[in-house]
Amino acid sequence: MRSLIVEDDPISGKMLLKVLSAYGHCDLAENGRQAIDTFKQSLDQAEPYDLICMDISMPGMDGQKTLRRIREIEKKAGIDNDHEVKVFMTTAMNETSQVSDALFNGGASGYFVKPLRVEAFIEELKHLDLIGD
Repeated sequence: MRSLIVEDDPISGKMLLKVLSAYGHCDLAENGRQAIDTFKQSLDQAEPYDLICMDISMPGMDGQKTLRRIREIEKKAGIDNDHEVKVFMTTAMNETSQVSDALFNGGASGYFVKPLRVEAFIEELKHLDLIGD
């Protein structure tokens, strides 16, 4: 599994890296702009990501805008909904309206409140067939 972690908080980023690196290659981006550039590069190199974990609240381009841009890039590349990257949004707060927007309008696959409950996170990876049992 190839994963991209988009997180401006170094502690949260390292924790996600520790969990996800057990299942494959991981890249880190500190903000939305870096995430978009890294995502485009993965498509250009024919090594697309299977999963993106992205913070909703980031300085500059927030997670919602970044997710919308990623979905636009996928559409332009001819990637249909069944083959688009799975995206988990993460948040430190209960940002109900932002989470709803990311899930229903942005096409996120799910969300997790920080601090991350690792067991629930791994179960969701299994549920989406990103990792085996």
